[in-house]
Amino acid sequence: MTMAEPRFTLLGKLVSVVLIAGLITLGAYMIMQRRGSAPSQSTGESPAPSEAPEVAEVQVDVPKLALPAPVQLKDNIVPIEISEYAGYAGLIAANGGLEPNESSVFFKEHGFKVKLTVSEDEDWSELNEGRIAASVTTVDVLAIYGRQFHAVVPVQIGFSRGADGLVVRSDIKSINGLKGKVVATAQFTEVDFFIRYLAQEAGLAINAVSGIDATPHPDRINLIYTQDGFAAGDLFLSDLKSGKNRIAGGVTWEPKMSEVVEQSGGKAHLLTTNRNLLIVADVLVVHRGFAEQQPKIVAGLVHGLLEGNRMVRERPDTYLDVVGRAFKWTRDETKAELASVHLSNLPENLAFFSGEIDEAGSFGGIYQSAIYAYGSDLIKDPIDSDRFLDLKHLQALDKSGIYKDQKIAIAPIRTAASGTLEADPLLSKDIRFLFEPNSAILDLSNQENVVNLDAIKRLLQVSPGST
Repeated sequence: MTMAEPRFTLLGKLVSVVLIAGLITLGAYMIMQRRGSAPSQSTGESPAPSEAPEVAEVQVDVPKLALPAPVQLKDNIVPIEISEYAGYAGLIAANGGLEPNESSVFFKEHGFKVKLTVSEDEDWSELNEGRIAASVTTVDVLAIYGRQFHAVVPVQIGFSRGADGLVVRSDIKSINGLKGKVVATAQFTEVDFFIRYLAQEAGLAINAVSGIDATPHPDRINLIYTQDGFAAGDLFLSDLKSGKNRIAGGVTWEPKMSEVVEQSGGKAHLLTTNRNLLIVADVLVVHRGFAEQQPKIVAGLVHGLLEGNRMVRERPDTYLDVVGRAFKWTRDETKAELASVHLSNLPENLAFFSGEIDEAGSFGGIYQSAIYAYGSDLIKDPIDSDRFLDLKHLQALDKSGIYKDQKIAIAPIRTAASGTLEADPLLSKDIRFLFEPNSAILDLSNQENVVNLDAIKRLLQVSPGST
């Protein structure tokens, strides 16, 4: 018996077509959802923030650090924490990357390995507690934490030369133009110190505010804080794009500075950087107890760092790949970032710590500037900067003659633009000197004259090329 083939009615065909179309649409939707939730591929640029970063709570006191505990080395590996910054290229080059290995300068020359960890978390309790043996920071941070910071400084890493800066709305032309306005930055970091230093030189006081909508002080630069410098740039950019113009600028670091300017659509410009204002100096900080118990390892760290700095200074292109891999930068990005730092050699280190450096800020000078910039309300009981210094390893290298051919080589970085140096002065400050009666001779018995002269000398010293 032959079975008849099934036949579809017109209605059945219509229902089948609708079902098939529905299934195709559902499948396409599910595929797109999975793609949308998958991690995006890196483009080499920081993504634009989907929403404004949160404003951090203003800290009216310096954070308390954990009590000291000893460092326990494992497998002969020294753990060191760094951040995403080209100024640490020498450490990375000397180590051959981030991971501990037997090809590093540290192992071949001194018999120990180093593990570098990239982190933006400035939790100095980790160093105090011995969870890491060493870290990196800037001199101003030492002044903030003072005696509770259980660390020593055996070597300078380098200077930021344009890696930190102030991005502002396009209508603001000077530091004085920020009077009565709100600026975003990150509290107790180098970018906080940078804006405070500039405000101090402009004769302006600082006022910390709790939020974007808080009433700003009309005669001061008003600071709001974010978690870090990257977030400060994002917060400023978000407010700028919203058209609310509640924030006048952001103090941040590269590559965020350039990103904010590029994404502002002409609404923001870079007012100034520390390219020729050498007050942001990076140093290696070593757990104090570890430094006392393991002086040979610290000597190896100092030599390895200086050797890495030499390697990058003399052959930067050779180390673009290893530094770039550490920070997930392209070769071009790494090259651009390296142009914003100065890696210090041995004679520059010796001059930096002795105070004899004429081309940049010294350790003691920057440290004291930070105490002035933050004021007695925050730094209530400052300690002498010498308490942090452990210079015997630098002095031993100097005596060895290993770097006898090195010279101090810090010079002003000039722009390609011709014409006048500045269309508008970065900052202005009224300084009045008193002279002896009916004379052109300055009255040096007047204490105000002495203070003003010292202020001018200090500013010229940290600004190579200034006249």
